Amino acid sequence: MVIRNKLFNARVAAACMALGILGSTAVIAADQQGMGVVAGAGLLPPNARAGECYAKVMVPAIYKTVDEKVVVADASQKIEVTPAQYEWTEVSVPVQQESEKLVSVPAKFESIEEKVEIEAAHTEWRVGPGKKARAADGQMVATALALGLPKVAKQGQCFNEFYQPVQFKSETEKLLKKAASEKITTSDPEFEWVEEKVLVKEASEKLVEVPAQYDVITEKVLESPAYTTWKKGRGLNEKVDNATGEIMCLVEVPAKYKSLEKKVLKTPVTIKKVEIPAEYKTIKVRKLVKPAQETRTAIQAEYQTVEKRRKVSNAKLSWEPVGAAGDGKATGKTLCLAEVPAKHKAITKHVIKEKATIKKVAVPAKIKTVRMSKLVAPPSENRIPIPAKHQIVPKRTKVSAAQLEWRPVLCETNTTKELVVQIQSTLEMAGFNPGAVDGALGNATMRAIDAYQRKHNLPHGGLTLQTIEKLGIKVGG
Repeated sequence: MVIRNKLFNARVAAACMALGILGSTAVIAADQQGMGVVAGAGLLPPNARAGECYAKVMVPAIYKTVDEKVVVADASQKIEVTPAQYEWTEVSVPVQQESEKLVSVPAKFESIEEKVEIEAAHTEWRVGPGKKARAADGQMVATALALGLPKVAKQGQCFNEFYQPVQFKSETEKLLKKAASEKITTSDPEFEWVEEKVLVKEASEKLVEVPAQYDVITEKVLESPAYTTWKKGRGLNEKVDNATGEIMCLVEVPAKYKSLEKKVLKTPVTIKKVEIPAEYKTIKVRKLVKPAQETRTAIQAEYQTVEKRRKVSNAKLSWEPVGAAGDGKATGKTLCLAEVPAKHKAITKHVIKEKATIKKVAVPAKIKTVRMSKLVAPPSENRIPIPAKHQIVPKRTKVSAAQLEWRPVLCETNTTKELVVQIQSTLEMAGFNPGAVDGALGNATMRAIDAYQRKHNLPHGGLTLQTIEKLGIKVGG
């Protein structure tokens, strides 16, 4: 038993030297009871109890998982667009232009009576004195004139009938019957049907939301920081002076990162103005192409022909005054020179009282009522802020670094074969291969223990009592 303890102590000393626990000048000695005493103050476990074994094991670093708020989408804006508002209204549209119509007002005439001399006043020879005496015929007067009836006689002077009659000439004279005037004829205005565009909806603007654009970027977020840990060495070249103990190596475990997709605002939301053109309706309209016109036609004056007798020569008498002998052929009658008044004829004459005129009559425009959509309120926008989106990402933060500490362990001094068998069986059920379940703490069993400790973040480097309790095994119970 003493030989076994010395061998175990030699192994512990070799392991301690490999871990850097003892200096190169440390000396291991054994007393008569087999207890190992390490020279050098402060290098032994404090408050150690008899019958227990201790080993300096690697206590892994302690980490704390904290939630970190990471922005995954930048703050932006949402724009609500209120469309333009219209109302229906009625508008009057002229479908025929206002024009003028020319109306002919004919001339007005009045009828007047006019006396026209048809026979000029003259003297004539009558048979006998007095007004009732009959006029002498031409033959008688001619004879009297031929016989010397004086050509110039006094009115009322009587002569014996030697008579030459008065010579007359019949003539026609053109007299105005109806004065010259104008005849006015009018033509109506001419129209043609044309198609015309009428505004039924005013032009406006429409606000269209252009959504924000994002870029998706991948960002590495620290999940666990880099740390150092002790691992068992491999190969003879990692042993110290051919010692039988295993060598522990301090290795660096790199940090772990998590890839996180993040939406980054590229262009913010904007408003684009879209022109809404005016709307027109095609209607038929009568359009004036030729205004009303007047045509004036001259109406010539009307004349009437009147037959007139004009005296050419007076009667010639060769008669002698009564009581005196006269020349010419006596007719046995007395001729007296009497005054015959002029003869007149009443004719009707049309004269212009009012000239023909043109009267302009206004032709009103024709109006059609058309329904029209009128803009009463333009489109508007309402910007609503959209807060940034965050994601909670778990992050491991180191609370304390890995370190070597003295911990009570099971060794050949304070363990039994039955306890080792129980440990091996429990490790095997937990999925860790301890090798043969034979009650011996061989290399396979120690590797299984080390793997179990690392998985459960337990101090490793020896079979600690904490590991036993984690396995659910009671020691010394």
